[in-house]
Amino acid sequence: MQMKNVMELIRELEQLCICGMEHHTAVKDVQIGSGLVNSVGEVLKKNGFPENLLLVADRQTLAAAKGIEGSLKDFSVEYKIYDEIRVACMEHVEELESMIAGKDIGILSVGTGSVNDPCRLAAARQNKKLCIFATAPSMDGFASYSSPIVKDGFKSSYPAKSPEVIIGDTKILAAAPTYLKSAGFGDMVAKYIALVDWKISSLLTSEIYCERVAKLTRDAIDSLMSMADRVTQNDEETAGEIFRALLMTGIGMSFMQNSRPASGSEHIIAHLLECVELRDGIIPNFHGEDVGVFTLLMLKYYNALAEKETIQAEKEHIDWEDVYAFYGEMAGDVKKLNEPKTVTDEVDPRALQEKWQEIRTVIHSIPSYDEIYTAMKKAGCKLTVEEIGKDPELVDNCIKYSPYMRYRLTLLRLCDMMG
Repeated sequence: MQMKNVMELIRELEQLCICGMEHHTAVKDVQIGSGLVNSVGEVLKKNGFPENLLLVADRQTLAAAKGIEGSLKDFSVEYKIYDEIRVACMEHVEELESMIAGKDIGILSVGTGSVNDPCRLAAARQNKKLCIFATAPSMDGFASYSSPIVKDGFKSSYPAKSPEVIIGDTKILAAAPTYLKSAGFGDMVAKYIALVDWKISSLLTSEIYCERVAKLTRDAIDSLMSMADRVTQNDEETAGEIFRALLMTGIGMSFMQNSRPASGSEHIIAHLLECVELRDGIIPNFHGEDVGVFTLLMLKYYNALAEKETIQAEKEHIDWEDVYAFYGEMAGDVKKLNEPKTVTDEVDPRALQEKWQEIRTVIHSIPSYDEIYTAMKKAGCKLTVEEIGKDPELVDNCIKYSPYMRYRLTLLRLCDMMG
């Protein structure tokens, strides 16, 4: 896929929309092609990056981007190379901020997810230019305006910076480990649940739902679904198409200035599980592995709900003492999201009953559990709680208590109102 097609689509969508929002993104240049690792310096110069750069990576991602340092010969480069970042923490953000504060310097983030997220937030806080050089098609947040960051054991999404420049070298993307490609696929199919949750919220609350952004995301997921059997191949054309699909969902998030088009109940469950594991000294799985499995669980559950022809709804009744007891030392953060106002306060039980047939239609508008399970299997994804090595009781508890760790309406959060 040629770079100009991505940018043309972005510019086409950057205008006043029928949803009432003006959609903008900081992304000025997207480059997708073979051998681009050798041209990174030229791309940065063309886009007005300062002569001083902070290159942020971990040892694995820097090794994958062999040749990138040679391309930066015209820049003065500082380095922050981590041994490995599996979880982006506020300590990483603050460390990067200390390295760039008060300097005329840009950031070059080499890697994916947990490498990019601290860079995105640090660049936003210090108002620095940012380029992301992707080393694997493993997640969808390359263009996102938010960063999921763990602070004091609690994972929150912080408003951050969408990069000015995004580069994907198809040769490097194609050679990425298969487990990272599969994780990226798992992160993408989760968007089906995210779109369902977003649409249902718009039916019941004043939350803005943009049909154009939703279609942008849906088209990207459908495109990737059609490539399921090619995801793990070392093929540059396929890698470029997958990267483009991942990129466009991130553009959707940047257009909405939040992660709503790409993150629903399945992501919140994964975030809570990650917080619990970090508290217990456990290194979490790759994000897309867990999210993919929780997508399957939510698909099964949402489809079971949709079998109900009618519902009886009432105001939410939550045993908050029980909720806060589960969260323990994280309870303070959860209270801030639910007191004095909680996300269901805006939901009228009568409207929930009256809109139920529309909600059932929304649930049935996405591919079935069997279709997504088959596609994930073709893409080499992990499919069960056992395969991702999680305690089933812990997963059940994370499903039960996760709706309260975000101020975001999902169908899972509405279940208490439906008994």
